[in-house]
Amino acid sequence: MALSVISDFAEAVGGRPVPYAAVLRMKPDSSSSWLGSRSRPRQDRGGGLATPDWPPFYSHHLSAASPLGSQEDYRSEENEEFGPVFIQEPDDAIFALDSEKRVMMNCEARGNPHPTYSWFINGTQVDVGADYRYNLIGGNLIITNASEIADFGSYQCTAENSFGTILSRDALLQFAYLEAFSGKTRGGVSVREGQGVVLMCTPPPHSLEIIYSWVFNEFPSFVAEDSRRFISQETGNLYISKVQPSDVGSYICLVKNTVTNTRVLSPPTPLTLKTDGVMGEYEPKIEVHFLPSVLAARGVTMRLECFALGNPVPTITWRRINGNIPKKARLRKSQAILEIPNVQLEDSGTYECKAENPRGATSFKGHLQVYTIPQWIKMINDTQLDSGEMLRWECKATGRPRPTYRWLLNGSPLTFEGRTEIINGELTIHKVQQTDSGMYQCVAENKYGAIYSNAELKILASAPVFIPNPVRVIATLGKDISLECKPRASPKPWITWKRGDRRINPSKRIMLLRNSTLRIVNSSRADEGNYVCRAENQFGSAEMTAMLWVKEAMRVELSPSRVEVTVGESVVLSCKATHDTSLDVAFQWLFNQRPINFQQDGGHFEYIQTQSSTVDLMIRSILLKHAGKYGCRAQTSADTVFAEAELLVRGPPGPPGVVIVEEITDTTATLSWTRGLDNHSPISTYNLQARSPFSLGWQTVRTDPDPVTGDMESAMAVELNPWVEYEFRVVASNAIGTGDPSAPSRGVRTKEAVPSVAPANVSGGNGRRHELVISWEPVSEEFQNGEGFGYIVAFRANGTRGWKEKMVTSADSTTYKYRDETFPPLTPFEVKVGVYNNKGDGPFSKVVIVFSAEGEPREPPSDVKAASVSSSEIRVTWKPPNPGPGRPRGYEVSYWKDTEVEESGKKRTTVKNETSVVLAGLEGNSLYLITVKGFNSIGQGPASAAITAKTRKAPPAQPPSNLMWIQEGNNVSLSWDPVKAKHNESDVIGYLVFLRQEGRGHNQVTRTINPSTLLSLPEGGTYIIEVRAVSEGGEGAVSSQIRVVTSSGVRAKSSQCSVHRLPPNLSWTLLLPAVLVPSVSW
Repeated sequence: MALSVISDFAEAVGGRPVPYAAVLRMKPDSSSSWLGSRSRPRQDRGGGLATPDWPPFYSHHLSAASPLGSQEDYRSEENEEFGPVFIQEPDDAIFALDSEKRVMMNCEARGNPHPTYSWFINGTQVDVGADYRYNLIGGNLIITNASEIADFGSYQCTAENSFGTILSRDALLQFAYLEAFSGKTRGGVSVREGQGVVLMCTPPPHSLEIIYSWVFNEFPSFVAEDSRRFISQETGNLYISKVQPSDVGSYICLVKNTVTNTRVLSPPTPLTLKTDGVMGEYEPKIEVHFLPSVLAARGVTMRLECFALGNPVPTITWRRINGNIPKKARLRKSQAILEIPNVQLEDSGTYECKAENPRGATSFKGHLQVYTIPQWIKMINDTQLDSGEMLRWECKATGRPRPTYRWLLNGSPLTFEGRTEIINGELTIHKVQQTDSGMYQCVAENKYGAIYSNAELKILASAPVFIPNPVRVIATLGKDISLECKPRASPKPWITWKRGDRRINPSKRIMLLRNSTLRIVNSSRADEGNYVCRAENQFGSAEMTAMLWVKEAMRVELSPSRVEVTVGESVVLSCKATHDTSLDVAFQWLFNQRPINFQQDGGHFEYIQTQSSTVDLMIRSILLKHAGKYGCRAQTSADTVFAEAELLVRGPPGPPGVVIVEEITDTTATLSWTRGLDNHSPISTYNLQARSPFSLGWQTVRTDPDPVTGDMESAMAVELNPWVEYEFRVVASNAIGTGDPSAPSRGVRTKEAVPSVAPANVSGGNGRRHELVISWEPVSEEFQNGEGFGYIVAFRANGTRGWKEKMVTSADSTTYKYRDETFPPLTPFEVKVGVYNNKGDGPFSKVVIVFSAEGEPREPPSDVKAASVSSSEIRVTWKPPNPGPGRPRGYEVSYWKDTEVEESGKKRTTVKNETSVVLAGLEGNSLYLITVKGFNSIGQGPASAAITAKTRKAPPAQPPSNLMWIQEGNNVSLSWDPVKAKHNESDVIGYLVFLRQEGRGHNQVTRTINPSTLLSLPEGGTYIIEVRAVSEGGEGAVSSQIRVVTSSGVRAKSSQCSVHRLPPNLSWTLLLPAVLVPSVSW
């Protein structure tokens, strides 16, 4: 199971940095690396060495300057042996006793050979074989049937292999539990009203953090904390500063363990009021406060409690002596808790809480001290030394209190000998020996924690070895040559050189350098041959042979050396190398000193191998960015030669420099700019562009002068709109094309001017009685030319001389209404609308004729007639009134029964020029009075004189009955009993026979005056037949349905006949075995 630290204390103890894991070993590449201290950080071995992205030929040839460069030993890291390095160390853990009794403490290390593990509990080694409860899986310690008595304490693991032993950091294993309260009954508490009281929780035995709350009377009614009531999370007690009658009841302390989530309830504590009077006012008494000295780990959330009893209820305030309370601090529980999150060293200091009420005040002070566990500033690294050298390691850490240091060798305290010195965190060992090899640990600790820094010390001792051997070196005639001699050896070997059998004596041309390198100046063919380096120390000797060849120097010709092209064209650069034919040559193309990536830039660059010693570079569809220096690098195993050519690209100009607005007026802007690149083609003209909130992107503007020639760097933009904010940019052109625009200028606003654009589409009309309504299209903000923009509405009656002018101050207005009861409806007016702003008045629109509003209709409709259509409908018709002012826009028809008053009647309206309406939903056999009046937007006209019309009697309610039908040949003869109308029903004037195909809504209707008819049915399908009586009052009730089913493809003989009678209230289906007649037209 995974165990985590959940308390602030456990976080503070367990939050220590994990030591670096030493997993990457740097390899010595020369004998000089064996002379001094070779150190490296103990880091993750999973990474590899980064190699530069060299061109392919770099990995195949040796330069004469470093002929032995291939002696680097690239052994596989998996085969390298090294001491143990921790991957995971044990962490502090909290184990719940009531959970599964199995604990795992983690420990894992890396090393070659693979490490073995052992564990220590409270400094005593665990004997896994002797105690069945302990088991090791890898480096992890499994504890079965864990208990607090046997297993509580500090745990450390060791990892060991043939190179040494390392000891892990301490990990504290704790056990969480919460026992039950005693069942003993608690005594009651009795106080006076107004008195303060403390109800004791007295929690049962427990471990680690618990949370307190109180239940009032019954679960889950919890006590709510406020300025009068407080629950201390330090003591668990409930404090009531001033008891009230509502506090009387039973109180139960609830304790919860935050690790196990166990909850236990105390026996109830009754609280009652004494009857001997009410407690008077008294000064505060602090019952809950923090300790006089409080310790807190850096990074935790610190909570300081302070609560007082008193009457009236005291007020709690906080302050920091000689400083301000941190801004991040928060007051909780009605200021009874001062909470400081993520406490830091600078939050240390003396804090005071003060309780006061009108009767007095009291305070408490305590000092908060913040501590930190050690943290590394400098750690030790793996080191390799030759025997007899001096080791100096320094580790340094910060912490409060200041940490002390101790050293471990292979998990045990380092013993002091004459060669060993320890001063604070610095370890020095003089003249190291093979016995000093091992795993070292520097431990920095204070009383709040310890941290470990681990490193491996290797003492080297080996005879000289040369890898590779022999070495082939190819040099260039006349150049200097360096032959390196770098054997693997410890201690440093003695070096001698010889050529053939003769020892080389240094001269002016042949020198032996301090690093044992043999240097030959101004080489010649005579220097060719075998050179032998001999290395020797007390453990043995070895020789390395360097075979030297001297070749003619290579020459490279790159043509053309300078070329000019135009954008879009192509060019070929050719590189030819002259070199010793015994050597292979490799080429590389570069652009502005950087290798060309032909895969990435294949769209423009192509590498062409024409001959073994000649390569071409094809550059297609050239862009401006392709201008620059192109280099050809040729390399053999002897030398490298570089040649360079320049490519000039002619193209459209580059963007001009910064555009500055030098001067601004209402319609002009003087601009200046700096000249951009002409890209090898002279700039011919400049184009000035502007953008405003009203334009569709950038627009070319008129200029002065026009055109703006390429030798100019300023011009004036003209015909701008006043009081508009513009941005400007400049675009340059040359013979090849137009370039990219400059960056926009800063936004500037032209100056104000008198408006120059009049409103458009001036019109009007309609409105209310005696109103003149004038409308227009508003002028766009682009043409308002300044602040304070508005409209001047001018009008006069047609034929008069003086103009009336009205100011409309809103720039967004589109209408103006003028009312004068003296002018009649539809009076013609001459109207014009002008503009103005703070600079003055602008132009007026053209004069148009606008009529004033018309009046309501003056006359009623004429020739009003009404006629009954059925028992529920009356058709009303009329003629419009005579033409004149107050034309109707519609009509209103009012109707009511002769037994009713007009006000209770109903109304129907028509629109436009409709002059008839059918009144529906009327009562049958009733007399109605009807009037008609016209109306328009002004009002209603007079009503016509009332006329009368009577609805017809209702149609018969009795449907046709006793239906009979005879099928003969292709006909169906249908008959029924005549319908007789009652005295209050309309007389029957005929019948309607409805025929329709089932599933369709369309009816074929046959009208007859007789109670019979003949029907012809189409072939195929089911048909439904119904009959209704017809009267002046409309259609009567429908008969029962007859369903006739016909079949297609079969004809009946003419002699076939069937007679059917439909009983009352039944629907019958007649199945005809054959089609009676061919399909007929409906």
